[in-house]
Amino acid sequence: MTHPFGPRTLLAIAVVGLTAMAVALVGGQLEHVALIFVGGTAAVLMAVGPGDMPAAPPMLIDPPAPPAPPAAIDELIAAINEPILIVAEGRVAHANAPAHNLLGSHIQGEDVRLAIRHPAAAERLIQTGTGEDAPINLVGLGTLDQRWEMRVTELSGDRRLVHLTDQTGSYAAERMRVDFVANASHELRTPLASILGFVETLSDDKAGEDADVRHRFLKVLMLEARRMQRLVEDLISLSRIEADKYRLPATPVDLAAVLEEVHAELADTLDPRGADLIAEIDAGVPPVVGDRAQLSQVLHNLIGNAMKYGRPGTPVISHLWHDHTGMVRLSVADEGEGVAPEHLPRLTERFYRVDAGRSRAMGGTGLGLAIVKHIVERHRGRLDIASTPGKGTTATVLFPASPAASPPATIRDGLSSKRNSTVTEPPVQE
Repeated sequence: MTHPFGPRTLLAIAVVGLTAMAVALVGGQLEHVALIFVGGTAAVLMAVGPGDMPAAPPMLIDPPAPPAPPAAIDELIAAINEPILIVAEGRVAHANAPAHNLLGSHIQGEDVRLAIRHPAAAERLIQTGTGEDAPINLVGLGTLDQRWEMRVTELSGDRRLVHLTDQTGSYAAERMRVDFVANASHELRTPLASILGFVETLSDDKAGEDADVRHRFLKVLMLEARRMQRLVEDLISLSRIEADKYRLPATPVDLAAVLEEVHAELADTLDPRGADLIAEIDAGVPPVVGDRAQLSQVLHNLIGNAMKYGRPGTPVISHLWHDHTGMVRLSVADEGEGVAPEHLPRLTERFYRVDAGRSRAMGGTGLGLAIVKHIVERHRGRLDIASTPGKGTTATVLFPASPAASPPATIRDGLSSKRNSTVTEPPVQE
């Protein structure tokens, strides 16, 4: 056990104690002896104190933390799912797995300009001490259609962090927006140019006097104006569907009844193809949770496409049934020229046409299947398109059945004979 006082302090206290004892021996009173001892001890402590104790070592300022060991850096950047490089003295000191996958496993220890072989990146990678962190866009790094954003951040110890971010999705979305605006402008400008040209011609006195010419020109004006009207309506419809795509419908809809209504509307038009429509509705098809107007639009677009592109006189068959997975399925099949496999993935793109001239001649806007796709996605369904060139195309949509719906107890009545409709019993389950 160590004493809080040094030897000089203890010696001084002992001297005071001996003095007090001497006073007591010569006949001093007890209270005088105690007063001498206490007062003398206090004086010694105030005068001497612990001054003879070893002085505490001076406080030192903590040195800066040493750089993290390589193992700690590798562990840190390994947790990031985007390509990360740590550059020291112009070479790649550390790289995580995404960086190796993008740039190759050989980049460790390589000159960073050789690791990221891109002209736009080379100048920024050799600059040091600029403090600049402006992003640099890299095209063609990895695959030709990829777009990357590179940022370089200065670190301590003359090191730099290179961060690559994949911007391919954002770039594709921007391209789609630009293409959409360009295509919409083109589709509107074409009929508008025709309308203006014929109006200018009709304003000529000579053309206006000829009744046949005037009638022919007015007919063209009407067709072009209706074409513009259909395009504007489809654009507005697509905009509304996209605005509502995150709001789930909540109303049970009898899709069989909607199919009957659409068939009746299309059969009552002047289109001779109305006589080729056939509906096959299985018994016991439950309702779906949906937007009735949008579901009707899906049926109009799918059946209308089948009527346009199927061969005249061949059936257009709409089949509605409840499959074993609990989904309500609707397929629309035609017997037309079909679609080549390379076109199938792009059929739901806005304004994409396999045969642009034929589509425009038939009054198509190029937005029908895009609208169908967005409506189906809003209803949490799925759209499948299968086609065999020379034989025809089948479009199938799947919708979740209403969870609270119970299958109808009776078989649905047959459709009118005008539509050549049939009602089929549900298939026997093995």
